Amino acid sequence: MHALAQQQATDYQFIRKISLPGDGKWDYLKMDGERERLFVSHGDRVHVVDLKTDQAIGEITSLSGVHGIGLAKDLNKGYITNGTTNAITIFDYNTFKVLQTLMVPGKKADAVLYDKFSGQIFVFNNGSGNAVVIDAKTDKVVGTVEMGGAPEFACTNDKGSIFNNNEDTNEVIEIDAKTRTIKNRFSLAPSEVATGLTIDPATNRLFSVCRKTKTLVVLDATSGKIIQTLPIGGGVDGVVFDKELKRVITSNGEGNVTVVQQDSPDSYRVVQTLITKPGQKTIVHRGATHHLYLSGAEYKEGTRDILPGTFGVSVYGLTAKQ
Repeated sequence: MHALAQQQATDYQFIRKISLPGDGKWDYLKMDGERERLFVSHGDRVHVVDLKTDQAIGEITSLSGVHGIGLAKDLNKGYITNGTTNAITIFDYNTFKVLQTLMVPGKKADAVLYDKFSGQIFVFNNGSGNAVVIDAKTDKVVGTVEMGGAPEFACTNDKGSIFNNNEDTNEVIEIDAKTRTIKNRFSLAPSEVATGLTIDPATNRLFSVCRKTKTLVVLDATSGKIIQTLPIGGGVDGVVFDKELKRVITSNGEGNVTVVQQDSPDSYRVVQTLITKPGQKTIVHRGATHHLYLSGAEYKEGTRDILPGTFGVSVYGLTAKQ
C-alpha cells in the first residue's frame, strides 16, 4: 500500500493543473495506471498524457463529439465514442494512430467499456437506449442489447456481468456478457437520474450516483438490494472507488467532490467535501498515488461559456495525519 494510505490519509487537496490545448467540451477520462497514461476526451480530440512528466505525448484528432474512451490493452487497441456521428474510432495503443472508424447502430454513442472476460467492447447509446457489442479481436459488431431509456456509465465485475446506469429509467441494468441479454434490472428509486457507476468486486457492491436527487446509492450487485443512500453534491457525473483506501469518490459538476468512506460492505459515511471547480464533472483516480484527476475549463464570469485557453486536468492528492 502507498505510504500515504499507511499513514491513514485524510483529506484531498489541489496539487497542480495539467494544461491542454483546445476549447471544446469534455466528458470521460480514462486511466491506465500500469503504463502511467491518462486519456482525456475533449470535443474533437483525445489527449494522451504521460503521468510521469504530466506532458501530452499524443493526440487523437478529427473526432466528433467525443464522450468515452475504452482500452483493450491486451490487444494494444483503444476505442473512442463519437457522439455526434455514432462512429467508433479504433486506434493503436502504442502509436495512437487511427486504425479504423466503425459505424454502429444507434444514437449518441456515449459510454464505452472493454470487458476482458468476454473479449468484447460494449458501446452504450444514450440517445437510442441500446448497447452495441463489438468483438475486440475482429472489430465486428456481433450483437445489440435493447435497454430502453438513456444508458450512461458502465462497469464490469470481470466475471461475465456488465452493469449500466440508466438515467431515464432510474435503474442499474445487468447484462450477461456472453449471451448479450439483460439479466437483471435493479431499481434505484427514490433516487433519480443515474449517471456515474463503479463497482467494488471484493465486496460485490455497486456505487451509483444520481444527479436529480444528489445521492450515492450503494447496491448489492447480486440481488440489487439498496444497502445505503448518502447525500452528495449537485451535478454529479462520475464516481470512482479506491480499493486500498476503501473510498467512494464522486465528481459533482457544481464544483466539488464528495468523499465517502467504506467502513464495511454495509456501512458508509461522508468524510470530506473537496472544493473543485464548476464543470469538473468526470473523474478518474490512480491507484499507485491515490491522486484524483478531473478535467474542465474556466467559464466566463456569470456564464457557462468556456474561457479560451483554460482547459486542462486538475490533480488532487492526499494530505496525511501528522
